Amino acid sequence: MNYRHLGKSGLKVSELSFGSWVTYHNQVDIEHAKQLMTAAWDRGVNFFDNAEGYANGQSEKIMGQALRELGWPREQYVVSTKIFWGGKTPNETGLSFKHIVEGVDRSLRNFGLDHVDLVFAHRPDPETPIEETVRAFNHVINQGKAFYWGTSEWPAEAILKAAKIAKKHHLIGPTMEQPEYNLLHRTRFEQEYDILYRKLGLGTTTWSPLKSGMLTGKYRGGSFPEGSRANLPGMEWLKEMFSDSNRTQAVENLAQIADDLGVSLAQMSLAWVLKNPNVSTVITGASKISQLEENFKALDVVPMLSDEVMTRIEEALVNYPDDQKVN
Repeated sequence: MNYRHLGKSGLKVSELSFGSWVTYHNQVDIEHAKQLMTAAWDRGVNFFDNAEGYANGQSEKIMGQALRELGWPREQYVVSTKIFWGGKTPNETGLSFKHIVEGVDRSLRNFGLDHVDLVFAHRPDPETPIEETVRAFNHVINQGKAFYWGTSEWPAEAILKAAKIAKKHHLIGPTMEQPEYNLLHRTRFEQEYDILYRKLGLGTTTWSPLKSGMLTGKYRGGSFPEGSRANLPGMEWLKEMFSDSNRTQAVENLAQIADDLGVSLAQMSLAWVLKNPNVSTVITGASKISQLEENFKALDVVPMLSDEVMTRIEEALVNYPDDQKVN
């Protein structure tokens, strides 16, 4: 495992990290969670991602209990949460000063921790002034309840504004952004955010490197295997996405390149994300040890992505309409 700085900060995170959304959406119990987290830890993962909105806080509770029972030294791992969807009452959502401070406190109670390393504004909040949000995250940091704050799926313009406000008032600006980034969703990360890497030295903790499973190849041919994510309750929308002819053709084109390399489509897709120097860490999700093992083989595929292979990948996607127009 290699470790990269989180943007211009001094913090180092593993190239591949472990995210809880997939795991706990599948209602994984504590023993299974410990097995998955241990498998990731043994392979060098030091960053574990979470959010207050995942399973209504249950995800944080399971991860926190797992961390306590595993007994890892606190200084050796990095844990995050994201604040926005904390509950159903008016002041339990959004990015007000009240919700950020109280949301972080509740997350810490869920985890059973004194602090998280990273805290994110899970989405932009047009109903709250950005200055209020910046001040709230600085208050959390000043109390020692988090070390760095950042954003998730914010427009570049809003991140620049937050950084400008922070500089004006001698406050801490955003250190990192958590965007979707994969072979089928690229425009925001590569184009819109380019100024953020150059001007702010922004770090990134990217999510959905396999496009909700589409880049695993298991849905090729329009099949939806029993037990797959597309068959879970509430995930029916995935079947519509996976049935789109443009997407399925792009996946077929990419799968041929992976076949020629002698690797899986998932491994090549993860390796491709890791090739981008503006990626600090790639958040992976898994509900089975076998999925984790598959993901970590991607580290060996990165050197195989020569300029020639990268050109082939670009050509395979030349007619693909990027999925950027979401969020």
